Amino acid sequence: MLSSSVAKFRFFIKPPPCILLFFLLSFTSFTSTEAYDVLDPNGNITIRWDIISWTPDGYVKLDLAKTQLSLLQAVVTLNNFQQYRHISAPGWSLGWTWAKKEVIWSMMGGQTTEQGDCSKFKTTPPHCCKKDPTVVDLLPGTPYNQQIANCCKGGVLSSWGQDPANAIASFQISVGRAGTSNKTVRVPKNFTLKAPGPGYTCGPGKIVQPTQFLTGDKRRRTQALMTWNVTCMYSQFLAQKTPSCCVSLSSFYNDTIVPCPTCSCGCQGNSSQSGNCVDPDKPHLASVVANPAKSSPFVQCTRHMCPVRVHWHVKLNYKEYWRVKVTITNFNYKMNYTDWNLVIQHPNFDNLTQLFSFNYKSLTPYGTINDTALLWGIKFYNDLLMEAGPEGNVQSELLFRKDKSTFTFDKGWAFPRRIYFNGDNCVMPPPDAYPWLPNASSRQEVSLLALVLASFVALALCAYA
Repeated sequence: MLSSSVAKFRFFIKPPPCILLFFLLSFTSFTSTEAYDVLDPNGNITIRWDIISWTPDGYVKLDLAKTQLSLLQAVVTLNNFQQYRHISAPGWSLGWTWAKKEVIWSMMGGQTTEQGDCSKFKTTPPHCCKKDPTVVDLLPGTPYNQQIANCCKGGVLSSWGQDPANAIASFQISVGRAGTSNKTVRVPKNFTLKAPGPGYTCGPGKIVQPTQFLTGDKRRRTQALMTWNVTCMYSQFLAQKTPSCCVSLSSFYNDTIVPCPTCSCGCQGNSSQSGNCVDPDKPHLASVVANPAKSSPFVQCTRHMCPVRVHWHVKLNYKEYWRVKVTITNFNYKMNYTDWNLVIQHPNFDNLTQLFSFNYKSLTPYGTINDTALLWGIKFYNDLLMEAGPEGNVQSELLFRKDKSTFTFDKGWAFPRRIYFNGDNCVMPPPDAYPWLPNASSRQEVSLLALVLASFVALALCAYA
């Protein structure tokens, strides 16, 4: 009995090699998940609170309680420092929890979604009495006496790399019961940011050096009475359970068209994996799409079930150059993508010579290495990716100059390393499926079946050990 226990103890300390081999083979069959954006390592949304004034005597009289209430004014600014991830309609919503018994008396450039219970105030009630308010942006066309700078865009926030002038949003807030000094004012907690759904996680507010401002004539510098920052980070896995785009590949030197991997964004008939879809061959497609009773996503039925597909086609080969055609196709019947963008990583972007019908900006997440490009549409021409249908695509061509030290069509070098659409990582085909040169040597393929067979062999070895 003792020897048996010792043997079991030795097994847990040092398992047989066959067990180690089995676990090693098992891990090779899983795809890696990424929570850190290597192409935008410093990307975040920073929310800055600048207290610009508080009442000198510090009170506003209440009819019911006959108490005195301090009044504080602050400007809240959202800075989207993400290079290629923007917030589209219906826009952002910012929430927090007050540290004390603060109330919002008035706002400019924004509004809370709920007023809450303000029954204690007998005269003009405050704007919001909730302990945990949620603020949204005002719509374009708001009267000028309710606006401040960088407000009233309907919550739409551009990315810093694409349009830095519109990557900022602001609103002004007047707060009661907040204190009248740096010692009595308390930083709110439990910040939340929706854009418009989940995906962002916000840290606590941190008091920083007060923000400084230049006057209109730029001859005088003023500063906030108190400033704190809140940093919000994005995670694609918190935003959605499944990917939202995929990549297909083709080339002039191979007739094979590599499609998006099957079930990249879900599977048909599987509602738990976004499997509800619309058959494009349906005779009454227009009436089905226009039916407001259905709340499921109106994605065209495909093998990959992705709302967006990006196709990379190696089109032509010249003596000193080579050409690529990029096509973005929308398979969503209910979604237009405004101000879309595309991020592509490929080692030849340091020799990009010409780009047709897209805007281009070089991203250098690794310092001096120029292998990542930010592409987006031209204003009023193709910056809107229309819903699924004949007009639901945009395309461009890229001309690269060859670098003789690195250029090759062999082993899939001409295809991108990764592609993002609107900031979300797209599902790439496996490397062993890439189009190969016709005269390529013996092609090494490792399929899932081979991995499964190898696992059974490992288990069989364990049985005989």
